[in-house]
Amino acid sequence: MEILTIEEIAKKTNKSLKTIRRQIAEGNLKATKINNRYRISIGDYQIWYKNYNKVKNQETIFDDVDYKNEEAKKVNYINISDEWKIDGWQNPEDRNGINFIDLFSGAGGLSCGLVMAGMTPVGSIEIMEQAVATYKYNFIDKKGFNENVESRDIRKKNVKKALYNSLKDTKVDVIVGGFPCQGFSMAGNRIVTDKRNTLYLDMLEIVNHIKPKIVVMENVPGLRSMLGGKVEEKIINDFEKIGYKINVTILNAADYYTPQTRRRVIFIGNRIGVNNYHPKPLLTPDKYITTKEAIEDLMNKKDDPLFNHVTTKHTKIMEKKLLAVPEGESLYKNYSDSWKKCPWNKPSCTVKENHGGLNIHPILPRVITAREMARLQSFPDDFIFQGSKKWQLTQIGNAVPCYLGKAIGLAVQKMLEEEKQ
Repeated sequence: MEILTIEEIAKKTNKSLKTIRRQIAEGNLKATKINNRYRISIGDYQIWYKNYNKVKNQETIFDDVDYKNEEAKKVNYINISDEWKIDGWQNPEDRNGINFIDLFSGAGGLSCGLVMAGMTPVGSIEIMEQAVATYKYNFIDKKGFNENVESRDIRKKNVKKALYNSLKDTKVDVIVGGFPCQGFSMAGNRIVTDKRNTLYLDMLEIVNHIKPKIVVMENVPGLRSMLGGKVEEKIINDFEKIGYKINVTILNAADYYTPQTRRRVIFIGNRIGVNNYHPKPLLTPDKYITTKEAIEDLMNKKDDPLFNHVTTKHTKIMEKKLLAVPEGESLYKNYSDSWKKCPWNKPSCTVKENHGGLNIHPILPRVITAREMARLQSFPDDFIFQGSKKWQLTQIGNAVPCYLGKAIGLAVQKMLEEEKQ
């Protein structure tokens, strides 16, 4: 059987390598990865090429967007500094009776932050089994919250129905959701027709059914520039059609005591006629929490699997290479988003688990541990991740920093207080 590479297909079709990779990532061109390189059978190539123009010209749900909502781009910052001392995660007496649902909850970074702000989780949906195990262990088994947690696909009607049934006699004030961002991310190939880019519609459907007072959506900044802003505009418009006034901006987790530079686009909307508040930054850049402050005490700590602190063993050659990497740079020139060394006396760069590529410890000749990554994501030390080390790192890297979630939660609380006035 004749096998082709993406380079050969690009040459045959006079298309760019990026176009071919996008076709593979989108699922239009079937390919197999061998030794980290794509291989395509001649038969699959012929099927794809025959249908290429049809695929290329397919419409997306964003094509007919022709409006601009400038009002949504205005940001109303609210001061939360006086409330920052609240910690509903450690102190149940700080909980305020505000109930929330977390869609696409992952391991629970955003949920943890909202609990820190005093809120109570009453429902969640997540498809990754390892993340669900972590969520269940921390929120149900350890903190005693009352919700049904299992691995569920939000796209399925029976999953939505089960969520609705579980909440029949429950007040829901807030629905939050960091709908999957891979299709929107600036890293790799951004694909407008990526099916993950329409998962917000499932969130829209659930919000429209339950009708919470407030909705919060989180995603990567790259979403804002897709199709010249049409993706963002459609999301805003779709939620406004069901009664939610939306405001959107980008927040940096480092502004809220997180020892990491991590920017996220945050949509906040309400149907109760109040202002949408985003949290005013609590720190200026000269006061940011540094990587050193966050993880220095773990440098000499022995491996402790129960604490998610297990160091990676490297060869002597690799150790030497890791030590030589300058802060803020990557071990491999072709992988700038992985194997990157965190700065020591500044907030960490954005942490992630990228197909085995982790962030490099600023001082030691190794990559960071799951617990060190969790610290950089502002998870409390009593938040324990389930699954193998690989899955722990994936969960942590995908999470919303807890302190960013707390800041958003405190701003939302101000919105609900304004409703009562």
